[in-house]
Amino acid sequence: MTELGNRLKETRLAKNLSLDDLQTITKIQKRYLVGIEEGNYESMPGNFYVRAFIKQYAEALNLNPDEIFETYQNEIPASHNDEIHHLSRVKTHKAISERSSKVFDLLPKVLIGVFVIGIASLLYYFISNNVGDNKNQTLSNDTQKVKIEKSTELEKLNSDQTAKTDTNDSVTNKETTTTKKEATPAPVTPKQELTAVQKQGTTTTYDLKNADKFVIKLVSKGQTWVSIKNGKQKTFFHGMLIKGKTESQTQDLSTETMAIIRVGNAANTDIYVNDQKLEYAIPATANVQNIKIQYVLKNE
Repeated sequence: MTELGNRLKETRLAKNLSLDDLQTITKIQKRYLVGIEEGNYESMPGNFYVRAFIKQYAEALNLNPDEIFETYQNEIPASHNDEIHHLSRVKTHKAISERSSKVFDLLPKVLIGVFVIGIASLLYYFISNNVGDNKNQTLSNDTQKVKIEKSTELEKLNSDQTAKTDTNDSVTNKETTTTKKEATPAPVTPKQELTAVQKQGTTTTYDLKNADKFVIKLVSKGQTWVSIKNGKQKTFFHGMLIKGKTESQTQDLSTETMAIIRVGNAANTDIYVNDQKLEYAIPATANVQNIKIQYVLKNE
């Protein structure tokens, strides 16, 4: 028996849980649970499943999986997916560096272009103003005479039309007020949107939009193990929900941008987001599911 297996077994016995109980909670076959406690991983499908089963075992005992993997890293086989993920991060960083280099090479040319356009705009502005002033001064003398000649005629016409203007203004103001009232639509409050945007394995990602708050409520219709974390892996709740006892759990995550919910028995667990029931994108018959909810703020 390995040190990891001995610690997991002692913790399980301290919680008065049998292997059959643990099998019910985690949905992991009993022979795999025995293999984990004895350090015998040859019977399991591969290193990825070994790590996944150990994580589920630890979470079922309320142990921190990250601390388990860090402490017993020499006993736990490495996952091939971890190596692929590391290589992907290296390639991505290299691609970003190359794009950044091209941007910096192009930046001096862009600045020179902006400078030239700015100088041209200033020259156009000053030339237009000077030419316009000269033309306006010439026209001013000619138009002044015309204005004096027509001034008398305009005064006479204005006096005749004053009464008509007052009446028309009154009607026009009334029509304008009516038109403004009819043209102003009533404000419409957008409806909350909870949409599944990605599915991968047993993990589904949702976007929450047009919501003023972010409240998660889990309700068990039987017996299930659940956990609620934020995007930084901070745990807000983990444990059992049992119908008739502690059958629901509510968490207000309005200050968070993401919630990560792990459900051990999806068929008997309902998830509500701001009182709206979440529809599982993956059939609930897949007992263990991971639900990620991204809270998109209204001003974004």
